[in-house]
Amino acid sequence: MKPEKVDSTLDARGLLCPMPVVRASRAIRDLPAGAILEVLATDRGSVTDIPAWCESQKHELLHWEEDGGVFRYYVRKGG
Repeated sequence: MKPEKVDSTLDARGLLCPMPVVRASRAIRDLPAGAILEVLATDRGSVTDIPAWCESQKHELLHWEEDGGVFRYYVRKGG
């Protein structure tokens, strides 16, 4: 489910694999546990990369959607 509140947004549009995940890793690092990071990406590879990254790093992928070629991910930082 799409969250009502986002704590930070990362615009990774135009970046190719692996950069959306690399930038998301950097962006989420400074957020407190439980914070929600919104990631915007245009790389179709992010559809598999972002969920795999969330699982490997113990973050929770709350929701993702595509609109006009832009993928939007909502990630809750793990504790």
